[in-house]
Amino acid sequence: MAATAGGIVALGKFDALHIGHRELAIQASRVGAPFLLSFVGMAEVFGWEPRAPIVASCDRKRVLSSWAPFCGNVTPVELPIEFSTVRHLTPRQFVEKLSKELGVCGVVAGENYRFGYKAAGDSSELARLCEEFGMGAYIIKPVMDKNHYSRKTASSNSKERGQVSSTRVRYALSVGDMNYVSELLGRQHRLILTAKDEEAFTSSKHRVSAPKSCMLNLPPKEGLYENSSLLIDDENPVSCRVVIDTTHIHLEFDEVDPCMHLTSQGPWKLGVEFGI
Repeated sequence: MAATAGGIVALGKFDALHIGHRELAIQASRVGAPFLLSFVGMAEVFGWEPRAPIVASCDRKRVLSSWAPFCGNVTPVELPIEFSTVRHLTPRQFVEKLSKELGVCGVVAGENYRFGYKAAGDSSELARLCEEFGMGAYIIKPVMDKNHYSRKTASSNSKERGQVSSTRVRYALSVGDMNYVSELLGRQHRLILTAKDEEAFTSSKHRVSAPKSCMLNLPPKEGLYENSSLLIDDENPVSCRVVIDTTHIHLEFDEVDPCMHLTSQGPWKLGVEFGI
């Protein structure tokens, strides 16, 4: 029996895990055990240029765990599906897969959700097909972004209708507006740095530096970021300033560099949270 049997699946592209995605999970949790159905490998299928994710793969479970208080103290579970295995499914075949293979009891999606081969199906067809297959369909209004950047991001994306989106998160990071990023995400943005050996990190008494090749997800634009924090293995945040230049990220501390206490054996994972 599939792990999703009897559960409620939220449908969407969950790149940023922003507050709009969280709202889908909240609605799912009100009906049953919440799952996020996410597609992997879309870039390879469509030949898109590779780009850094907004949330590092190794950090997604932490973010989902932080949603538990909003979801009846249940942590939503992410269900990754290879996009190539569903790309050619018609809307009917896709819903049939949810019902018969995954055994879900219902789905949650936004009003603007499209699915099926060449995005042939919309939310109204999703609701109709779910009823046909004996599943519940919960279509919700998108979470809107009331920030003043809305017009700028909407002009470059025909799908933008003023809703919170991963496109807006990427835009906010590109201009270094960490307050806006935090509003969209519902949390501070965390950049993950990793290295297999200590040589990747250059450390002095009050500063540690790492090449951008150590980054596992998308950083904000080059510049200085005050009121930030460093976490080593997700524990004991230490206040720092962050400087990002063309090749490196530098963490500056008022106290002795906490990375000097790293154990001699890697790999190391550092989290950098950007203050507002």
